[in-house]
Amino acid sequence: MRAGVLVALLSASCASTAPERPEDAIVLGALLPFSGSESAIGRNLEQAMLLAVDDVNAAGGLRGRPFDLRSRDSHSSPERGFDQLVELLYADQVAYLIGPEENELARKIAQDVKARDVFHMLPGYAAPSVARSETRGGWMRLAPSSFEVGCALALTAASERIRSVNSLAARDDYNASVSSAFTTLFAALGGRVLPSVTFTSGEPTYATKIKSAFATRVGRTLLAAHAATASTIVTEWTVSGRPGTWLLGPALRTDVLLANVPTGALDGYLGVSPSLSLRSECHVVDEAGQAVDCTTENAAAFIGHFSRRWDGEAPLPAAHFYYDGVVLIAMGLVYAEAKSGKIPSSGHELRRILRELNSPENEAASWRDLRSAMERLRAGIPLRYVGAAAEYEFDKYGANLHHFMQQWTIERDRFVDLAPIAVTCERWE
Repeated sequence: MRAGVLVALLSASCASTAPERPEDAIVLGALLPFSGSESAIGRNLEQAMLLAVDDVNAAGGLRGRPFDLRSRDSHSSPERGFDQLVELLYADQVAYLIGPEENELARKIAQDVKARDVFHMLPGYAAPSVARSETRGGWMRLAPSSFEVGCALALTAASERIRSVNSLAARDDYNASVSSAFTTLFAALGGRVLPSVTFTSGEPTYATKIKSAFATRVGRTLLAAHAATASTIVTEWTVSGRPGTWLLGPALRTDVLLANVPTGALDGYLGVSPSLSLRSECHVVDEAGQAVDCTTENAAAFIGHFSRRWDGEAPLPAAHFYYDGVVLIAMGLVYAEAKSGKIPSSGHELRRILRELNSPENEAASWRDLRSAMERLRAGIPLRYVGAAAEYEFDKYGANLHHFMQQWTIERDRFVDLAPIAVTCERWE
């Protein structure tokens, strides 16, 4: 951390107008896009975390100490967002960081997270991989990896008897890795991969890229981009006569896309996104081990809980993971305090505790009964978390394991869920 930047940030923090919070609060820091191209999602994700803070505080907090949330705006910008991340770490001095949504920002702050041994919770779809061994800093990833997404997309294309694929993908780390996983795994299934096309988000037009992507008679083209850019691409593709057909990546399951493309332009095209059904709510129904039947009672219960708190507004699918991110941190701190008499000062140590808590051998504790869960954690009883988005089980690096993905399609101005699909590509890694 450069000294001049740190002094400036600390000086700026003296004039901060941040809302007052209890002096003994456990402060969680969050970076979210409240302005800029991704601003449509920021407030909804913050609402999920505020709801989680309310719920864990109603369950007793950390032996009476409340949790609190300090949010800053990424402005949907790597440059401006990084300044806000630095302020969270050095001016606000948060020890527990949640977000950001932007992959590039999460990567840029990794060195500081490690240096300060901060705990970094990554609920976002586009969060970077956490497959690294570190002795400082604690990274945990909640949403499916790009490999798991690519697997589901490849299996979806194969199930539709598509013979050839390519992609039109943004050059950011997340969409590029989803595209790579998709084409690699589709080839492993025996399909043909044709040349893909990449682009930089923010270009004035994508007409040339669209023409290149559909220059061959490809069976299906994966559109791997964020919603703001994808809406421009789909509109230009529509104007050019709709050459070819799409598969849709998980970042496109948002009303922002549907509100900014011609009505009906994407009708019938298939996409995948994280399944919000619990693993225990799903069972495989075919001999191949891929067709899955799932219920959605847990997700529906959370949608109702969220809507009652926020005047009928519904949570985005990603909001389920953000809620869980707050609860997981609270559970880990409560359990650690019960076992050792103090909360861990190391993000690396908190990650170890959360991995142990969420071992499959431990008894389950639901987000719907946090009061009982917190009481048992305070008694030193280890509990794994059954959250709003998933039943959590982490690999050795801190990445949550996903076994199913949700398939969906579009009908004019709405998304329609189809049958989930099992993620069965791990045997090919």
